[in-house]
Amino acid sequence: MNRIRDRLGDQMTRAQALRLRSLSHEAYQPRQFDEKLTQAEASRRIEALENEIALADSF
Repeated sequence: MNRIRDRLGDQMTRAQALRLRSLSHEAYQPRQFDEKLTQAEASRRIEALENEIALADSF
């Protein structure tokens, strides 16, 4: 299955990986980072973590 993702170029970008790794550590959720995510999965996790961090910062 990973080979299919590689051929389709669907793996998350380097920029997404860096952002997701940073956000997952900032939110104390390192398990949210996974090197094998697709671009779409990474985008969803990034958005969720950004929203979670913004909510925590609002208190």
